[in-house]
Amino acid sequence: MPSKLARLVGSILVLAGCSRPAPPAAAPRAEPVVLQLNWFPEAEHGGFYTAAIGGHYAAQGLAVELRPGGRAIRVAGELASGRVQFAVANAEDVVIFRSQGADVVTVMTACQHHPRCILTRTDSGVKSFTDLGAKGMTLQVQQGHAFVEYLRSKGLLAGVKEVPFTGGGARTVADPTFAQQGYVYSEPILARQQGVGITTLMVSDIGFDPYSSVLVTTGKLARERPDLVRRMVAAAIAGWRGYLADPAATNARLLEVNPEGVTRPMLEEGVAILRGLCLPGDMPADELGTMTAERWDRLVEQMTAVDPSLAGKVKAADCYTLEFLSGAATRQASE
Repeated sequence: MPSKLARLVGSILVLAGCSRPAPPAAAPRAEPVVLQLNWFPEAEHGGFYTAAIGGHYAAQGLAVELRPGGRAIRVAGELASGRVQFAVANAEDVVIFRSQGADVVTVMTACQHHPRCILTRTDSGVKSFTDLGAKGMTLQVQQGHAFVEYLRSKGLLAGVKEVPFTGGGARTVADPTFAQQGYVYSEPILARQQGVGITTLMVSDIGFDPYSSVLVTTGKLARERPDLVRRMVAAAIAGWRGYLADPAATNARLLEVNPEGVTRPMLEEGVAILRGLCLPGDMPADELGTMTAERWDRLVEQMTAVDPSLAGKVKAADCYTLEFLSGAATRQASE
């Protein structure tokens, strides 16, 4: 028979064993998501990359693959096929996608103002859009873009020789009789790095100003997985706020993934320009991402005016939703 002392010690050991803390539960597996970019990674995608680098996707339970775009990428097709759940586009693209029957909806915007510009050498003497025709400039543009049709509808391409834009800015840098399309935080900066004075004409200044770097998904996903869309939007907005506040780590990443397309000065100067496009005037950072019905209505009206075939095909209210925005962004949009 065991002694009372032995039985007591045994009881203590059993109780001690029962009181051991349970091992921590395994962390839930992050949900895989693909975000398709509309171009090769540049400053216009910086906030989406910051959301990965800064852990904002992970904080929302998401494992996001950022997939570079390019000329061959068709954003609407990638979404429709289910190969990607989200994509980056511009607001005018969304109108076109929907006119073609694509179920695409915008859930947030990074840029309140569009970065589209026409750039020329300063010694060309071009100081306004009307100077393009007056001086018989040759303009390199991609036909079919909404901004080109808008310029044409305003008579601003009269007297201008239009030729295809194939990328880069070598011809504009070399020849003062050439102008080209560009994004204000990209091509003009690269041209100036080559020691050439550059003038930029902002298309937004003449009234065509769609939202830019918008986050889009399908209406089906928005209806069936609203929580997923809400988490993606929250992470993306946090990423953009972070990028505009402190872009260094993200710019280093962009240089790694697109070494042929960006330079450090281009990214550093680009972010300074982006701040004014994403948060114009005194717009606070907590309103980043917001959209308004007035802006979407105006865009659809403008695009229908230059392309009457769009009439009746697109409703502005179907192009976007404020459902997944929160806080100040939603309040401002509804004012």
